[in-house]
Amino acid sequence: MKTRDLFRTVRKQGILVLATLMAVVVCGTAVFAPAIAPDDPTEVVLENKFAPPSAEHPLGCDHLGRDVLSRLVYGTRTSISSVAAIMGIVLVLGFTVGAVSGYAGGAVDSTLMRFCDVFLTFPTFILAMFLIGVMGTGMVNVIIAVALTHWAWYARIIRSMVLSLKNRDYVLAAKVAGTGRVRTMIRHILPPIVAQLLILCTLDIGHMMLHVSGLSFLGLGVTPPLPEWGVMISDARQFIWSHPILIMLPGGMIFVTVMAFNLLGDALRDSFDPALAVQEEVR
Repeated sequence: MKTRDLFRTVRKQGILVLATLMAVVVCGTAVFAPAIAPDDPTEVVLENKFAPPSAEHPLGCDHLGRDVLSRLVYGTRTSISSVAAIMGIVLVLGFTVGAVSGYAGGAVDSTLMRFCDVFLTFPTFILAMFLIGVMGTGMVNVIIAVALTHWAWYARIIRSMVLSLKNRDYVLAAKVAGTGRVRTMIRHILPPIVAQLLILCTLDIGHMMLHVSGLSFLGLGVTPPLPEWGVMISDARQFIWSHPILIMLPGGMIFVTVMAFNLLGDALRDSFDPALAVQEEVR
């Protein structure tokens, strides 16, 4: 193995390990939030207003005397759980529409793709704001709105994958053997696209998290006093000059989390996509 190839391999593996570790820490924080957080994140203690870091409050307190570390930890749970719910809805809708469209073809394919085009026409964040305006504010409506603005893109991609697989020899052999459409889809078409869907989902987690935090910052998502990073930034913006740390901490959590999942998605793509490996060998 050439020195350059060895360095490239080590670099890829290092990025994958680092990104995986960061993602595991973030998800672990969300799961074990009650054990990690030192205090109730919604408890107001005005005597602790803007209290500096101490043994009792490692990151200090905000303008209402709430423990900042506790709010950051529980904010992780809010962000991760909301994105997980969004991704679940997106995958169900996207796979159902994309698989049916690509496998059926003809008028069904044309009708479903025109329906997808309606959602793809508008910028996702603007469309999400419109949907929330129609449905009302709240985290449940934010989850539904963000999911409805992203499923069509997944449906398009899954359709193209199904189109490339449905005429493969092993799929045609399953049809000749009398295997039903649903069974053929589950056993012969779904497995090859799982790895690609995993990469797409990982790369899109950060994007969806920014949507959720942005909508909460605008007051359309989580409502105070529930902890969420976008809400924490919104609450602290009036103290940006006197206590900038109150904005920097949740902003830093958003940055680290988005970066972790983006790096993980890039590393997984490099590992699973043979075309990229061939391109790098050519270089």
